[in-house]
Amino acid sequence: MATPTSGPERPNLSSRMASTMIMGMTGVISRSVLYGLNTVEVTGLKRFQDVLDSRQDVGKRQRGLLTVSNHVSVVDDPLVWGLLPLSYAFNPSNLRWTLGAHDICFANKLFSSFFTSGQVLPTHRLKHSTHGGLFQPSITQAIRLLSSQPYSDPSTYKPAKTQSSDIPDPFTAGSLTYTTNGTDIHPSPSIYPSNRHSWVHIFPEGLVHQHPDLDLRYFKWGVARLILESEPAPDVLPMFIDGTQRIMPEDRGFPRFLPRMGKNIRVAFGEVLDYESTFGDLRRRWHDLVQRTREKRLKEEEERLKPRRKRGSLLAWLNPFAWPSSSAESVHEPVTTVALAEKKPQMLGEITDPELMYSKEANAIRIEVARRMREEILKVRKSLGGYPESDPKLGKAETWCVDDEFGAKKYRSRVDGSQINQD
Repeated sequence: MATPTSGPERPNLSSRMASTMIMGMTGVISRSVLYGLNTVEVTGLKRFQDVLDSRQDVGKRQRGLLTVSNHVSVVDDPLVWGLLPLSYAFNPSNLRWTLGAHDICFANKLFSSFFTSGQVLPTHRLKHSTHGGLFQPSITQAIRLLSSQPYSDPSTYKPAKTQSSDIPDPFTAGSLTYTTNGTDIHPSPSIYPSNRHSWVHIFPEGLVHQHPDLDLRYFKWGVARLILESEPAPDVLPMFIDGTQRIMPEDRGFPRFLPRMGKNIRVAFGEVLDYESTFGDLRRRWHDLVQRTREKRLKEEEERLKPRRKRGSLLAWLNPFAWPSSSAESVHEPVTTVALAEKKPQMLGEITDPELMYSKEANAIRIEVARRMREEILKVRKSLGGYPESDPKLGKAETWCVDDEFGAKKYRSRVDGSQINQD
């Protein structure tokens, strides 16, 4: 079985050209709309450009870049990236990847081709699809884009002789595509070494939230997975957006499809966070939980295989000259924790153990990561001035349970009166 490093270095020429054209023209249009038809106030842009400039050479990147912001309009992405000078627009290798709604951005082949070239990962939302949630393939993709190959240690990976290759993992078997629901097919951007340590942007509120004072909802846990599981830990940079909600207000009248121009736009780029002081203790807790869970499962597997080993030893004693079959070989293999670990390497971005997925300890770690990330964006909001203090209740998931009764995708929240768009 091939390791991830045995595949092509980068996508083919036609894919790269399509991405350059779509990302570039989108940047040109976004910048024209921002600076030509609106008033823009941006804080920290030079600092953010310095971060991007330091990542220009893919080979010299040491870690991924994760930018995180509030979500106040359907045009937040790509419009805010029009703040970058046009010299950045036609270099997709140093531009963001993001998550996009599968049922909208990938609704047909034309949309799918456009948004794939626009560096968008197909993401299912639980309100619209049973394939949504915290452990879907787009999150795995995002984690691996932030990370560096290989995603398991090939020097210790010794697959069992009877291992089936009918359903290969795209990141160990070298497949260039993956599926999000068993029927669709999408390119696997993280398979390419040229995409290592990429820039990923995420809106952890998970929906458009147009609060009168631009307060923030609770953050969903996908951001916690990106922060905790990327290897090495990414650079994390908070952002705050204000004004795009006036370009596309959710309560706008006819014609709804037209943006409203002549608005004031404020965007603030924070500083790259000190990862150790912000998330270091939580990352250590997560790694400890992963290690304890893995050792527990390996011990359980070792105990399960002991009877087979004993039977194999008895058969060998009764008939020492018998030629071993493939099944006999398996029972004679050393059943040790080390041997089992070699056959079941930990794959980056993949979580299948229920204890790591749903246990109280795992959820508590993710909740705290999301809370701290929300606080960092609120700090950027406060630095701009003019906003009231955040309501602590809005940062708790249980606060928003009353809105779950709404069947509509667009509505006014009963919690804070904000305009919500889950479409």
